[in-house]
Amino acid sequence: MNKLYRLPPISALRAFDVAARELSFTKAAEELHVTQSAVSHQIRHIESLWGFALFVRHNRQVSLTREAQALVPVIRDFFKGLDRTLTEISSEGSRGPLRVSLLQSFAFKWLVPRLGRFNQAHAGIDVWISSTDDIVDFDAGEVDVAIRLGLGGWPGLHETLLLREYVFPVCSPELYESMGRPQAPAALLQQQLLYRYANDICAKWRDWFADAGVEVRSLPPGTRFPSTSMAVQAAIDGQGVALARSAHVEDDLEAGRLIKLFDVYSPSHVKYFLVCPIGSEQHARIAAFREWLLREAVISQAAFDRVGIPRAQTRRAAGGGDS
Repeated sequence: MNKLYRLPPISALRAFDVAARELSFTKAAEELHVTQSAVSHQIRHIESLWGFALFVRHNRQVSLTREAQALVPVIRDFFKGLDRTLTEISSEGSRGPLRVSLLQSFAFKWLVPRLGRFNQAHAGIDVWISSTDDIVDFDAGEVDVAIRLGLGGWPGLHETLLLREYVFPVCSPELYESMGRPQAPAALLQQQLLYRYANDICAKWRDWFADAGVEVRSLPPGTRFPSTSMAVQAAIDGQGVALARSAHVEDDLEAGRLIKLFDVYSPSHVKYFLVCPIGSEQHARIAAFREWLLREAVISQAAFDRVGIPRAQTRRAAGGGDS
């Protein structure tokens, strides 16, 4: 039977945490506004309770024992989680902002055009948007929820699947008229293709041609962009044919700014997820935002249906390189 260890008071754990960070009882006492002897007493209380030493005492300094080194990250995670949860609880009924992080392209092409509907339905929740291609650190306390494009399975996070992603070729009505309706997917190899040069697992031009049954030895030259949204804008301006991502062009297709070429779709393995730290998904503001996003995702899928994008499809793994 495993030994059941008694837990020391929170004040003792806090003294240990600060002393371990500073490697000094004196500095810990200054930070905690107590005496050095009080810090020493708290540490000795934990050592007595658990039956092993936490610090090796030297003449003018201390160092962590092996046991203390193992305990430090556990205790710090405990304090971070406690602080985050108490902060959420205290602001639950207030008009605090809901801080949302997501990719700039998804924010610009999908979320922001719909955000007015959320504001009308939830006037008491102010949404603050930050866009970045980097994965945000929730422990930093600067973000409440994030919309991520990936495979899922992020440790410590609650995930809600929002949208699956498909790619397909699009061009402007003007370019479509000038080049004439292409009779087969291989005909696009004679057109000016627009590329996204990110090296990730999103489906790319080679993947789409493979799904269309076209063997490609080499892709034609063309302008390359760091993001899909830039390539799509170039396509709207008539500069060539872009490989569009379904969540990015819904409005452009319905408004007639873009035309979908061929009924061939390459689904990516990556999907859009709403993520937040486990335990915060039921907080009122986050729950309201999640439920609204799910309703908007259903509306998006209905729009995809109108332009013929399938609900589900399987394909080979997407490769790297130019898209």
